[in-house]
Parts: sequence; structure tokens; C-alpha cells
Amino acid sequence: MRHAFGFLLGLILTPALVYGMGWGFSSSRASVNALDLTITDRTQFYGAYAAMAAVGLLVGILVVARWISPFVSMIPALGLLGWSGWYLADPVKAADLVDRFPPAGQLDTALQLLLSSGVLGLVGFVLLVPTWAPYRWPHPQDVVEEHYDYRPRSRR
Repeated sequence: MRHAFGFLLGLILTPALVYGMGWGFSSSRASVNALDLTITDRTQFYGAYAAMAAVGLLVGILVVARWISPFVSMIPALGLLGWSGWYLADPVKAADLVDRFPPAGQLDTALQLLLSSGVLGLVGFVLLVPTWAPYRWPHPQDVVEEHYDYRPRSRR
């Protein structure tokens, strides 16, 4: 059951991660003057960094959490790596994928920049590598002792 829930959660989190990275990237770029590197809109800039920090926190939890299914990180990883691989094979068609889904505008440009720069592939590998960790795939014979006393024993 844990893996079925993890699979569904991974499907839900994939667009959330991609759109969170894209929105944070486009908003931070829009709030900075590229010529003299000054912040033109501090509210938008701090909001963009907060969105990217939230995505980073979510990625960090997906990478290290033992209690969640490895599918939660593997599904977004395979999606991002598949999209990056598709971009290597056919850049025009892979970049046009963002035009098929709402919203349009600066977010589409940001997602295309993240794809073409390899950032999405990098995040895909960061999410994929921990899925092979043995602690993420408990053995079926592992039994949790419900009545085990976890308090430290006193030394006499």
C-alpha cells in the first residue's frame, strides 16, 4: 500500500516540482535588472526565492526520507530525465511540450531555459540516485516490533 500511495504522490508532485522551479526562476529573473544586477521588485524577488526554497525543501525530503516510498522520488526523476533525454534527441519537439500545458508566457520560457540548460536533468538525477538506497526498500520479512521498549537501558 505504501508504494501505491507513493506512486500516486509521485505523479502529483512531478508537475508541482516542475512548475515550482519554473515559476521561481521566471519570477526571480523578472524582478532583477540584468544590466546592473539590481533588484527592481523585492516582493516578487523574495517570493520567487521562497518558492525555490520550498521546491528545494521538498526535493530534500524526497531524497532523504526513509518513511516514504521510493516511488515518490523515482516518478518525478524518471519524468525529468525522460524529458531531458527527449530534449537531447529532438530539442524542438521536447521544448514545444511546455506550450501544450497552461499557463503560458514567462513560465514557458523559464521551463524551456531550465530544460535547455540541463537543470531539469540535474534535479532528475538528484531524485533518482536515492531510490537505489537499500533503506528505502524494506524487505518483506522485516517486522516492526510493536511492543519493543526503545528507552535506553540504565547501566548499573
